[in-house]
Amino acid sequence: MIDFNKISDIFCLVDEFCNDFDKSTQHFILGKPPKRPPVMSKSEVISICLLFHLSGFRCFKHFYMFYIQKHMQQEFPRTVSYNRFVELSQSVLMPMTIFLKTCCLGRCSGISFVDSTPIRVCNNKRIKRNKVFKGIAEVGKSTMGWFYGFKLHIVINDRGEILNFAITQANVDDREPLKSENFLKAVFGKLFADKGYISEKLANILFVNDIHLVTSIRNNMKNSLMTMSDKILLRK
Repeated sequence: MIDFNKISDIFCLVDEFCNDFDKSTQHFILGKPPKRPPVMSKSEVISICLLFHLSGFRCFKHFYMFYIQKHMQQEFPRTVSYNRFVELSQSVLMPMTIFLKTCCLGRCSGISFVDSTPIRVCNNKRIKRNKVFKGIAEVGKSTMGWFYGFKLHIVINDRGEILNFAITQANVDDREPLKSENFLKAVFGKLFADKGYISEKLANILFVNDIHLVTSIRNNMKNSLMTMSDKILLRK
């Protein structure tokens, strides 16, 4: 059960952000605004998407249909069908991403973890027929094999809070975002990563910025001394 006070705080914060976002971007929006505004506001859609991650539900469809629409009618009285909500959630992707970047990032504690995960656009058999991301998505390789789409790079602290995230094309090397100062500007101390981030040049660049990159070694590399605490954290 989600605390009602927490719901109110999240909605108020999101609503203030959406009002400022609309005022700042109204001169840059292409095309005419819709004649009939959506039944649910941007604030409500974004708040429900955020509450899903605090709810403990694993399926968003069940969360929306069996929790929001049945037990939270007082908080969200103008809910739409699930299919319509999916369409609305796609329309608020940009303000929700900016909100997460500006208001929802955690604080670095000196122990951080970085990794990437594939975002598949379609099945590999349909790559040549895909038209939605033609010219944007690329073919890349992860530990699970080849895929077509993008990569999501995430840095978290030891409490699981997101410190930063970035989306790149699938063929971009996992180490490339770490070379950007903006991606790791809030990170300091030890940064743990898997074998895909092994790079002496990258380790030297990060060391200058007060970041110690800790990775495991490949089978063909010489063994190196490592503290027991680093070995335990590296397993995470």
